[in-house]
Amino acid sequence: MSLLRQPILVLSRSEQIKKAVTAWPATASVVAGYVPGETTQDAVQAAAALVGSGLSVTLDFLGEDTRDVAQADACVAAYVDLLGQLSGLGLARQAEVSVKLSAVGQALPRDGQQVALEHARTICRAARNAGTTVTLDMEDHTTTDATLEILHELRKDFPETGAVLQAALHRTESDCRALAHEGSRVRLCKGAYLEPEQVAHQSRHEIDKAYVRCLKILLAGQGYPMIATHDPRMVQIGGSLASRYGRTQGTYEFQMLYGVRTGEQRRLAEAGETVRVYVPYGAQWYGYLMRRLAERPGNVSLFLRSLISGK
Repeated sequence: MSLLRQPILVLSRSEQIKKAVTAWPATASVVAGYVPGETTQDAVQAAAALVGSGLSVTLDFLGEDTRDVAQADACVAAYVDLLGQLSGLGLARQAEVSVKLSAVGQALPRDGQQVALEHARTICRAARNAGTTVTLDMEDHTTTDATLEILHELRKDFPETGAVLQAALHRTESDCRALAHEGSRVRLCKGAYLEPEQVAHQSRHEIDKAYVRCLKILLAGQGYPMIATHDPRMVQIGGSLASRYGRTQGTYEFQMLYGVRTGEQRRLAEAGETVRVYVPYGAQWYGYLMRRLAERPGNVSLFLRSLISGK
């Protein structure tokens, strides 16, 4: 099934396939397993349920590669609204937000980097006022340097801003060393983008080895590692490495996606671990769904059966 990953990721960029999939009514039943809804209310309700069950949350208003200023502005407004509602309901201590910079203007043809920085500042300010934090999602390798530059600028005023690093990239061990300092929140994931071999490991085995090497750097450092994985072996290794480096529960956390390995999420939380669930919401769910299918190609058969049967 791993052979399906590359073609699925290619399809995630296809506007023709996107139109066909999003127009099919049967798709909704599959999407609901990964995305709780399209509105702020849907996101807040999902967050409240997860927090009520002892889990933490990070919320992502879906959207990326925005080429329209008005759309980028609307994304920022959606985050500000979300943060206000989280604060008003007393959820902000356990619920933060994740932001893709390309959704708030980084991909704009003119001044995209500066627009994204100012928009991210607005969201960070709203998050601080609400009593929570922001994590900058990482996208494909062409934006890594630009994203880290904005992270550096944001941390001058908002040092609590979280970073995301992708173990699949060759450069990530070095980035981990640079970011493993006191007060630095770093989410380590394997990487969900189709990357060329010049910049990224290609096999699952090599990516797994790189993930463990990066995890050792972060857990040995002074920052706050966020171990983002559903891989049972990586979860076990993460816990063992935390003990080896003298980490107590609460000085790191596990992160998993909404709708994926929910039993394991509860098990870890009941064992005293901090577990944060990544909750995406919004109408722009297609690219997100396709990357999730690429990560777990076994779900493709379920997806196709749902489309054919209409259930």
